Amino acid sequence: MEEGYEIITVDAGSVDRLGFFCYMSKPKTPGYRQKRDWLTARFAEGLRIKMLHETGGRTVGFIEYLPGEYAWRAVNAAGYLVIHCLWVVGQGKGKGHGTRLLQACLADARGQGKEGVVMVASDRVWLAGKELFLRNGFVQVDQAPPSFQLLVHRFGDPDSAGGTFRAPEPSFPTDWEARQARYGEGLTVIRTPQCPYIENATAELLQFAAERGIPARAVELTTAQEVQAQSPSPYGTFGIVRDGRLFSYHYLCRNELEKLLPEGVAP
Repeated sequence: MEEGYEIITVDAGSVDRLGFFCYMSKPKTPGYRQKRDWLTARFAEGLRIKMLHETGGRTVGFIEYLPGEYAWRAVNAAGYLVIHCLWVVGQGKGKGHGTRLLQACLADARGQGKEGVVMVASDRVWLAGKELFLRNGFVQVDQAPPSFQLLVHRFGDPDSAGGTFRAPEPSFPTDWEARQARYGEGLTVIRTPQCPYIENATAELLQFAAERGIPARAVELTTAQEVQAQSPSPYGTFGIVRDGRLFSYHYLCRNELEKLLPEGVAP
C-alpha cells in the first residue's frame, strides 16, 4: 500500500470475495445477483473493476470500464476503453482518489494498445460531471440531448510522423428521436442488468404507474449491441420513455415521480 491507499483489481476469480462496490452489503438482493451474473460474461469481454482501498481496508471508490465494442453505453467507440462508472464516496472525497482511479484506467488502456479512453458525462445526476476528466487530459468531442457530453482522452499526436490514429474519433449516434419514438405511447422503462440499483428503479416506477392507472411496461436490453443500437439516450443502462420521448435517463424515487406525474395526470 502506498500513501495510505491501494488500488485492487476485481476479476472473475475475486469478485465473490471482493464484491463490486455497489450493493456490497446486500448480496442477496435481486439487483446484486443480476449484476453478479452480468459480470460473469463481461469479464470475458475485457471488463475491469478497480477499487480503491484506504489504510484500514475502507473501500472509498471504484472505476468500471471495458472495450468500446462491448460498452453498455450508446457510443461509437471501437478501439477505445469506455468507462461505465467512476465513483468516490464519503470520507474518500477531496483526496485525489478520482484522479488515481482514472489514471489507472488510462495506464491500462495504454498497456492494451487502445486508442484512448471514453467517458459519457452529464451536467445532471447519475453520471459524473466532466470537470475531473478535463483536468486529466480529456476533451469534449460530442454532445447529445438533454445534457450528455462525450469526453475522450486520445493517446499520441495525429499530426506527428507516424502518429495517425487507427480508429475514428468516438461519437454519439444521432437518431435519438427515432430511438425514443419506437417505444410508443405510455411509459416504457428500458433497463439492463448493468447497475444493481435498476431493479428497484424499475419496480418502483411500474408500481407507481399501476397505482395511477398509467400504461407502463419494461423492456430489457440484454446485449451491448442492443444497448448501442436501441437505447433512447447515451447512458444506455437505464431510461424512461414517455409517449415516444425521453422522460428520464436515471432512477426516479417516488417523491420525484409524484412531482413529475401528479395525481390524475396520465401520459
